[in-house]
Amino acid sequence: MAQPPHGPDQSITTPREKIPGVPDYGWRVNEVRTVYKTKAESNSFPDRAELQIHEGMDSQQETRQKDVHRPHVSGCPIGGIGCGTIGRGFNGEFCRFQIVPGIYDYNIVQANQFVLCIRKNGKTVYQKVLTGKKGKKLKSWQWGFPQEQATYHALYPRAWTVYNIPEHNLKLTCRQVSPIFPHDYKDTSFPMAAFIWTAENNGSEPLDISIMFTFKNGRGVKEDLTGGTWNEPFESEEDGQAVSGVLIHQKIREMKCTYGIAGAVKDGVDVTHKVQFDPKGTGADVWDDLCSTGRLSSPSGKYKDDMSNFAILSIFLQALLNLLGIAVNLITLPFSQGKEAEKGKSLETAAAVCIQTTVPPAEKKDMEFALTWDMPVIHFKSKGKQYARRYARWFGTAGDSCPKMCSYALHNYPVWERKIEEWQNPILENKNLPAWYKSALFNELYYVSDGGTIWLDPLEDKDKEAPLVQEYSKFAYLEGQEYRMYNTYDVHHNASFALAMLWPKLQLSIQYDIAKAVTTEDSSPVLFCMEGVRGISKFKNAVPHDIGDPEDDPWLKLNAYIIHPTNEWRDLNLKFVVVEHALKWDTDDDGIIDNGGFADQTFDAWKMTGASAYCGGMWLAVLRIMVEITKHLNESDETKRFSDILEKATANYEKKLWNGQYYDFDSNPNNGHHDSVMSSQLDGHWFLKASGLEDNSIFPKDHVISALKRIYKNNVMGFGNGNMGAINGTRPNGDKDISSVQSEEFWVGVSYGLAATMIQEGMLEEGFQTAWGAYHTCWEWYGLHFQTPEAYMTDNIYRSLGYMRPLSIWSLQYALEKFHPHLFKQ
Repeated sequence: MAQPPHGPDQSITTPREKIPGVPDYGWRVNEVRTVYKTKAESNSFPDRAELQIHEGMDSQQETRQKDVHRPHVSGCPIGGIGCGTIGRGFNGEFCRFQIVPGIYDYNIVQANQFVLCIRKNGKTVYQKVLTGKKGKKLKSWQWGFPQEQATYHALYPRAWTVYNIPEHNLKLTCRQVSPIFPHDYKDTSFPMAAFIWTAENNGSEPLDISIMFTFKNGRGVKEDLTGGTWNEPFESEEDGQAVSGVLIHQKIREMKCTYGIAGAVKDGVDVTHKVQFDPKGTGADVWDDLCSTGRLSSPSGKYKDDMSNFAILSIFLQALLNLLGIAVNLITLPFSQGKEAEKGKSLETAAAVCIQTTVPPAEKKDMEFALTWDMPVIHFKSKGKQYARRYARWFGTAGDSCPKMCSYALHNYPVWERKIEEWQNPILENKNLPAWYKSALFNELYYVSDGGTIWLDPLEDKDKEAPLVQEYSKFAYLEGQEYRMYNTYDVHHNASFALAMLWPKLQLSIQYDIAKAVTTEDSSPVLFCMEGVRGISKFKNAVPHDIGDPEDDPWLKLNAYIIHPTNEWRDLNLKFVVVEHALKWDTDDDGIIDNGGFADQTFDAWKMTGASAYCGGMWLAVLRIMVEITKHLNESDETKRFSDILEKATANYEKKLWNGQYYDFDSNPNNGHHDSVMSSQLDGHWFLKASGLEDNSIFPKDHVISALKRIYKNNVMGFGNGNMGAINGTRPNGDKDISSVQSEEFWVGVSYGLAATMIQEGMLEEGFQTAWGAYHTCWEWYGLHFQTPEAYMTDNIYRSLGYMRPLSIWSLQYALEKFHPHLFKQ
């Protein structure tokens, strides 16, 4: 096993130099650098691979979801929460599309670019695409921007790329801004982003600077070729912000969708556009057009009655051609599209918007672009119900709002940035917090928007939802970009800190939906893969594993997970605090629920038998919570009942599992690993103390500290010089527990949760070291930035890229604020 190269003080992505206009903290790389220092490979072990072939998955989707060998180019994604996202890599690529709800397309779309043109004295002296990557098309374009002259910096929800063009004494900075900030339930739902380009002329003569933004239809898949796509120019002055741009109209999986790209019209800039060009051609028409004058040939300004006759005629002819094109498509497409596709003829389309300005010597100018997408009404694959995305409350369901949204984005992005900075600066400026942590805390939050997230209003029967859900809409996010299940509750348990701290109404919306799901039953027959037995999909009064698959119909069809019968999972009911269903699992009347000898909890390939540290400890926490709940409800008989069970369970938990140094994995001496050191053995105590119900009579303080020290010694410091996070299980002598593939994995979200537990107990150094190892391994060593996996191993294997549980890093911030408030008194 190669050792991680360094500790937190030598983080290779923590900024080392000050760049004016760019934060001092975040994830920063020079584009030429290979960020990851080792070759890591994906792995789906057999237990989880079964998940990819559950009923209802078509072969094409199965292939896409199982193809996890993606390029390590990911960067800060763009877009709000629940409206779809578009990934943008650290080399400037538009490289990941989550436009279809819950479904990902991992494609670098070559035609989606920013292009720089520099002119002096009326002549073009420089023109390049602002990325070092090159594809097979658009061969007339000048590719190969010197990557050593570009630096990328991400601090979600913003990113910066700084380009230096020394031969022309020019510095360009692109600032990418999405409307993500806490406690906002309006703008945060909007499908838009702003790109602000600042051109700084450090030379002695004026420069005419043009930035051209190009974008194509679709998302880089074969469906982009199906035709029916058409473009049109637009102008808008909504919110007092004039914009000029192009709309790309299309349908994606039978859902109406429009992309809008636009430039801000203001004094000192010239905004022009090219309504259409072929993204699979040479690109000479748009490239030469820009090169000849530094602008595009389409007219700018409003289309008013005082325009020249020529301009009016041009617009009329363009509109007529568009109408004729649509008519031809409607008549011929059913007969010809298959044949044309076979011949390789392009039915795709792209558009361009250009902003030109003159920058005097020793001055700087801004050029502002917006990218929006409008898919207001969506359905899932089985089409059981239609939904409006939450943003449609403000922009309507007609699908004609991109012009208004472009104006809104370019008018409001300064407000977004102010709110982002008000939120982030107190943490960024806190000298008591490690530099790498500031990057990890905010950048791991990418998953709230980029987790296949949906934020929806049903178009029918909305009044049947709980009042809070009616007000704040239904919310769901995937367990993982490859584990396609919404609101997987055993995993959300760890991740929930992020929502509870930042968007608590979304956390409550999930809780209402799970509560409703608990009381439902679905008797549809299911074959459970690992046991090979048949059962029903969902039992009444059992907490569901998840609320469904986007390739089925979430909320209507629960439990997409069919590896094990999750109605028997011990931790699901405990995490939602549904106790009566769980009481039956106390098979020996010792007050503690017993595991069933199969993988009946979130570690779904790691078997526990009898009383276990993980489930048993969580059970004690739940009993303590039930005592508090019944007191609040003045149910004195129930208070006594749960108090009696808790007293018995606590005594037997200590008797059966405490070995003098830590809590044993489980109480079955015949399984060969019952005395393993499990990283998650104190999860019950973690949540109980976080909730404000710490009770040392249940989890004795000295036992907690002793167990944490043993975990830190064995599971953290025993691997990679302490720079890998926490392995799930070790034997007493410090070796890996190899009884299960999951026992020898490192789970990022578990490491963050363990770190939070340590911080709660005052072990700050140990907690930060544990969390650092997880962040470092994924974001620096394996190069899995903005696609943090569920798990990795010591032999350069990782599993399930883009996963929910790492959001538990916000449990560290919660622990710091709640138990160490002195750290925030500057």
